[in-house]
Amino acid sequence: MLQPSPSCYRNHLRPALLSFVAGLLSLLLFATDFPAHGLGPAGNTAAPKTFKGRVIAPAMSYLGADWLERPDREVTQQPEKVLDALKIAPGSTVADIGAGTGYFSVRLAQRVGPQGRVLATDIQPEMLARLSATLQKTGLHNIEPILCTPTDARLPPGQLDLALMVDVYHELAYPEETMAQVRRALKPDGRLVLVEYRGEDPRVPIKPEHKMTLYQVHSEIEPMGFRLHQVFEFLVHQRIVVFVKDEHVGEP
Repeated sequence: MLQPSPSCYRNHLRPALLSFVAGLLSLLLFATDFPAHGLGPAGNTAAPKTFKGRVIAPAMSYLGADWLERPDREVTQQPEKVLDALKIAPGSTVADIGAGTGYFSVRLAQRVGPQGRVLATDIQPEMLARLSATLQKTGLHNIEPILCTPTDARLPPGQLDLALMVDVYHELAYPEETMAQVRRALKPDGRLVLVEYRGEDPRVPIKPEHKMTLYQVHSEIEPMGFRLHQVFEFLVHQRIVVFVKDEHVGEP
């Protein structure tokens, strides 16, 4: 009987080891009490940026992308129940802002159907490469990966029925600039949906800068030209906050 060579073992073990290391890095970033920017993608140790007294969390690195596909998301984040609550109509145009590996993008694409459109944006090309690989496997053709920047959301004006941000808003480096672009991209009756970890609950197992209280969400978003519409509290650790455009903002 032929025995496998040591190189054969190495070739099989290497992907598993890389996946383990990536997952460990992500857990260290999100679930521990290290300084806010101490484990950023470039090891940035500068003082963290703040917005209205809130520390802006560092964007999750693509090195921890496996964490976005962890099995327990089905239980704790209930993606299908989230989309059920939003009642997304077939044929809609939606944006998955900060899409990462496309965990929600794929589900959104199935909801809007072949006549609908999903704009999946991310600031990291490596994340979009993972999404593109997923699209090749699933055969979905209604998702458009879009590489955006911290200052350019790359969204077409007046076309979105819904803009979804799952655990993303608290990482925006320029919240007011980005949300102004998101607002312009929404149709008059379009909706903005934020999913954020509850900042009021110390039992939520994630770093403080990756949480937001309902007061923080409300007080930051409404002055940007939105009006609170709905709040859903059925998730284990997160809440869903829905806004609509306030057309009276800025009018005399």
